[in-house]
Amino acid sequence: MITLSVNVTKIDKTALIDGKNGKYLSLVLFENKKGIDQYGNAGFITQDLGRERREKGEKGEILGNYKVILPRHQQAPAQSQSQQTDSWAKDEDDSIPF
Repeated sequence: MITLSVNVTKIDKTALIDGKNGKYLSLVLFENKKGIDQYGNAGFITQDLGRERREKGEKGEILGNYKVILPRHQQAPAQSQSQQTDSWAKDEDDSIPF
């Protein structure tokens, strides 16, 4: 599951797309370069302004953030750093190729 948090007051309404069943907002998700941040966000959300505006160098406003939430059966068990270090130190089969 991916959850999004969007500040709707920042939406550029001129970039909304008129469709058959209403108006549409195109969004783009970008992953954080340094991975998950201190708040658990995996990346940020921008508004897609369309090809023409993008080719002119315009960038969509950052509207918010997103998180990836894994089902419980896919989450890694929580271990403290010292527990991980202890388990690595006990591993006698050091088969790292470098």
